[in-house]
Parts: sequence; structure tokens; C-alpha cells
Amino acid sequence: MRTFRTVLEQRIWERRLTLEEFVQEAELYARENREPGTLGLRHLQRLVAGRRSAGEPLGQMKASTARLLESMLDTPVEELLSSPMERGSAATPAGVAVHPGLAGAFEWLDGAASWESGSAAAKVGAVLKLADIGVLQGRRARRSAVGRRRVVDAVRRYYGTPDTFAARGPGLDVRTSVVTRSEWNDLRLPLEPDRERLTLSQRVRVTAALDEDCAEAAVQRLVMAAALGVRFANLPLYRLVEIDVSAGGIGGTVDVGNFVEYALTMDLLEAELADALVSGSGALHPLRDKYLPDVEVVLDTGRRVCAGGVLSLVAIARPADPFRGAADYALIVQTRSDQVVNAAGKLAVIPKGFHQPLTDPRADVRIVATLRRELEEELFGRRDVDATAGGARAAAPMHPGRWSAPMRWLEDEAGRMRMECTGF
Repeated sequence: MRTFRTVLEQRIWERRLTLEEFVQEAELYARENREPGTLGLRHLQRLVAGRRSAGEPLGQMKASTARLLESMLDTPVEELLSSPMERGSAATPAGVAVHPGLAGAFEWLDGAASWESGSAAAKVGAVLKLADIGVLQGRRARRSAVGRRRVVDAVRRYYGTPDTFAARGPGLDVRTSVVTRSEWNDLRLPLEPDRERLTLSQRVRVTAALDEDCAEAAVQRLVMAAALGVRFANLPLYRLVEIDVSAGGIGGTVDVGNFVEYALTMDLLEAELADALVSGSGALHPLRDKYLPDVEVVLDTGRRVCAGGVLSLVAIARPADPFRGAADYALIVQTRSDQVVNAAGKLAVIPKGFHQPLTDPRADVRIVATLRRELEEELFGRRDVDATAGGARAAAPMHPGRWSAPMRWLEDEAGRMRMECTGF
């Protein structure tokens, strides 16, 4: 059995974070919540040990650092720096219920489920008190291990259609679970201003009420997020209202919703399908039966929460190399982190991001705006365009004067970068 020197050390371990990762999470939390406190790795090492490196008492902690820790962990700093043995049941897994970003989710769920204020937080906290972190980690690992072909077969069986997106070539036939239409494929459509005509709609949408089963599934999603340290930020998202796609261009309208509504409704179908395949009960899909019961509903974007993003395969031309060989293209892919909400642990293209406004909902509505932002963040390392990081941002974060050196090089000459839509 693991022995902890302080409650703080135990809380960090319960989140399955290293000390370095906790320092990064503290920095993110401070930015999102405008906390002035800071926490360095060496300082945290002393705090979790309960004493200085030479064995002396810690002494007085900065008030700003104390407030940061107390806000993150919802526990007085005196308790965090004490021995778990001194506090008895105070150092329980319930501490992980306080997680950056979940406050907005609790509020939304209370409203959608017609619960009294505070009910969602109480339900999540009650489940966490009894939760086994190892069991939850095992469930996440089993979901990640479900192969693409099994998912494809299950989706096609459910909807009774073979018409899902596929990529074919010499010796290649890769099928996916993405529902599409034949006229939406092989577009080879340059993403230029006259070809991409999405516009912003200001319509008022009423959040659909959740029944008991849907609300319970949302609670379980929040339990997993809190217990396993999943990044969860309630940010604006574009939702597709109407779409008109052809080789001549992309037209349609979007409105602005929020991430929580998507994460606690439509995005639950991924985990539900994986759980059904893992258990062998492939016919049990109660949430899908309610949210996406047939292909007509899937394709009728105005009748449902249709949020998501851009999957962009980046191909970088490389000259001949004496060690690598002839000129070729580098295709960029990655294994998704376990700390993301969806497709955790899966192989994915990069950049892959939600289509969402950064600072200007009307100007950011074009798909190219998201593609350029994600290139800057995920490939070129600019953190100030990460919408989940919170904190103050520039009024025009994608202004040419703020571009990274790689983006500036790509934009310096026509033809260095081309973006096109191959399928929708």
C-alpha cells in the first residue's frame, strides 16, 4: 500500500499526475481563473514532502500560492500540508471532484435535467467517493483498444448503410464510421474565400431537456473527467445548422453553442458504442437510439447538436536526403493524449481541432480560420492561440505580426501552402 507524506501528495497521485504535470495544471488553472499564485517544481517537491530538502519545517507559504492550491483542490492549505493519517477520512478520492472547468458543466446539467442547483456536483461527488481509480482507468484503456474496423461494422449495422467515408488507393481500402453522402467525397476543393461561404446565424436555440438515462450518462462522463484529470473547458463551439457541399464550394450556416452541451450529449455516443463492443452486447445503444436514431437525423444538422471540427492530414514536402532517400512527403499523425475528452489514446491526424471562435465569432467562422489556428498551436507550438488555455488573449491573435516563424515562411510566397477539402 502506498504511503503518502501529505494530503497534497495523495491528491496529486489520485489525479494520476506527475509533479511536473501538476505544475502545468496549476499554471493552466491560474490562467483560467485569474489566480496570481505560481507554483514551481522545486517548491511543489518541498510541499508534498512537508518539509524543506534539509529537513527543516516549510515555514510560511505565500498567500497567493496558498489560495491557488486551495482553489484547485477545494481544501484548506493546512489540511493539504498535513499527514493523511492525521486527517483520517478527509483525504478521500472525493477531492478529485474539484476539477478545473467542471463548474460550468454542473450548472448546465442541473438546468438540462431540471435538477435543483448543486445537484449535479453532489451526484458526481457521491460517485467519486466510491469510485476505484484503477477500474476507471481500465475502462478507458478498453475503450481505446477497440479497433476501427469493429466500430465501422457496428455503425454500418446500426444504420443499415454501407455509405460511410472511405479512402481507397493502390492496395489501400480504409473504411471509417463517418456517415457521408457520395456527392460529398472526392471534392478536391481549394479552401479559398470564393469557395468557402459559411455564415454565422444568430438564431436562438433551446436546450433539449435530458431524461433520466441521458442525465445519468452525463454524470458518468463528468466522473471520468474529474477522476482521470481530463481537460474540460466550457468554451464556445460552432454548431452546424445548414450545409450545402459540392465541388463548387461549401455553403451553409452555423450558430454558436457551447462545449458542455456537446460533451454531455452527442459526444457520449463514442463511449457508449465502445462499451457495447467491449462487453459483447453490440445491440444496446440507448443513447444513440435517442440522439441519432437513423441516418435522416444524422444528416439533418439543424435538428440536433451538430458540433465537431476539422480533421486535417498535413503533408509536408521534403527534398531528397542521402540517409532517408528520394524526395517524399511527411504525413503527420499522433496518438491522442489520455487527457482529452474524445478519441483518447487513438491514432489521429494533426492538427485536429474543434471548429470554434477564438475572438471574433463572425470572422472565425471560415474553416480555414480553424485550420490556420490549429497549425500554429499543434505543429508550430504557439500556446496563445490555444482556446482551452484561458486567460487574456490578443484582440487579433492570428494577425500576421504575431505569426510564428514557420507560418510566416509559408505565407511569404504563394504556393508554399495549399489547403483543400477532400471530403465532408
